[in-house]
Amino acid sequence: MSEECVFKSKAKELFSLLCEKEWNPYVTGIVVAFFSVMIMAWWRPWGAVGAIRNWGDWIMYGGASLLGTEAGVFVFYDEAPRSIFLNSGSVIGIGFVVGAFISACLGKDFAIRIPPYREMVKAVIAGILMGVGATLAGGCNVGGFYNAIGNLAANGFAMWFGLVFGVILGLKLLYLEMEYITWGDGGSKTFSFPTAVLYGLGVLGFAALIYAAYAYAGNEDSDYIASLGGVILLAACLGYSMQRGRWCMVQGFREPHMTGDCTLAKSVMLSIVVVAIGAAVLKYAVPVRAEGEAVLATANYVRGTFGWGGVVGGFIFGLGAMFAGGCGSGTLWRVGEGQVKLLLVVPFFGITSSIMTAWFRDQEFEADGVLGSYVYMPDALGYGPTLLIIGALMVLWYLVVTWNEETNKLIVPM
Repeated sequence: MSEECVFKSKAKELFSLLCEKEWNPYVTGIVVAFFSVMIMAWWRPWGAVGAIRNWGDWIMYGGASLLGTEAGVFVFYDEAPRSIFLNSGSVIGIGFVVGAFISACLGKDFAIRIPPYREMVKAVIAGILMGVGATLAGGCNVGGFYNAIGNLAANGFAMWFGLVFGVILGLKLLYLEMEYITWGDGGSKTFSFPTAVLYGLGVLGFAALIYAAYAYAGNEDSDYIASLGGVILLAACLGYSMQRGRWCMVQGFREPHMTGDCTLAKSVMLSIVVVAIGAAVLKYAVPVRAEGEAVLATANYVRGTFGWGGVVGGFIFGLGAMFAGGCGSGTLWRVGEGQVKLLLVVPFFGITSSIMTAWFRDQEFEADGVLGSYVYMPDALGYGPTLLIIGALMVLWYLVVTWNEETNKLIVPM
């Protein structure tokens, strides 16, 4: 074989490894953690609900413009939200979906998948439940659990506790649905695309991403807008990685109780440990500049939901995620691969989160301690003990799920 043929063969192997094959879940967990720390160092921790709520804000603002701000819940929407192209949470969401779209196209996973009628109804219910749960817990599975623990905030453990039981109940309800409900099984369709078209769409998505990054970075009037160039690229890397590894956190909670498989659970716990170490390095007495004033970068995802708000919110969110078939981040990367059910989840998630967040802020529930407490663990324990506690709890989770993998004691029966 000629040297040119060997080179082409190796190039094809690399393309297949990076763009076509499903990534190892442990590798994916570490890659997700790496980009989570990178985006944290660049600007702020990433999340899913910030984008979805901003989009919900715009839907509600549009309703207020049509019906008047005094009409019911529209009273909260007398001013336009920040543009979806300037709100940092929204930019993260857009980059995340585009990254997942590029991955799906290059991996030949993208198709327009219309679900059965019953799944559409479940999507509406799921979106509402996820919006309620994320508001109570101070974030979805990313901001309320993964990045909350990763950012050394105690409220992440409250949501974690609730998520487990919400997923278990959701799994039991799905079993009952399979046994007793037959309505709405029809209506599913899949519209696939030729490989050449998918590759073309993937290249267009990549080109649009690079153009957006340069457009943001070239803004000379605002450092904030310029920083969004890096934000959208890092978010796209997260979306690409999670779609390529089919990495969905709710599966880490579901599979140990459904099949006994704990692979994704172990991947999630490994990822959290890496993020926590990275956050500790970044936050340990490192001052950052915000509008000319020195502050400590410790407040990210430290929410006043270490209490019933985090637990109940996690429970409701976990239940909704089971109906949706994806968590907050899983919803977005599945939108990127063309799943219409998850696309339907997004507006109901966004509207519910928008309304509840506006109401909670108006009533100052979180500020008044109604939902729980603000606990930045290093303030109470120090950085070393905090990391030891997070590591110990991840080890305990590992022992529980691997024990269950051997004994099936925690399997939810059908």
